[in-house]
Amino acid sequence: MKYFEYKGYSGSIEYSEEDNLLFGKVLGIQGLISYEGITGKELGNDFQGAINDYLDDCRASGKKPEKPFNGSFNVRIPTKLRQKAALLAMEAKISLNNFAAESNASTPIFADA
Repeated sequence: MKYFEYKGYSGSIEYSEEDNLLFGKVLGIQGLISYEGITGKELGNDFQGAINDYLDDCRASGKKPEKPFNGSFNVRIPTKLRQKAALLAMEAKISLNNFAAESNASTPIFADA
């Protein structure tokens, strides 16, 4: 799936057959920022406008804008997999958080999990 990206924010691209309209919302924040358009160009412009309006509103009210995808990411994995990851992180002399951040689906740890 493709997403819009602007000023550190990501937005979805969806289609309503009923309304014959493209629409989306900003992802990774608790607040609701939505946008719409008839064409892809309109949708992209409205996305950027919605982000700019949000940041302007925050600035005017003295409120700090939400950072997208901010906070912790807790994942439940089998004990054996966590142990393997922790040991590999120790060997690499990095934290488990950094190990997870630098890993990807093709990393061997995931192959036999």
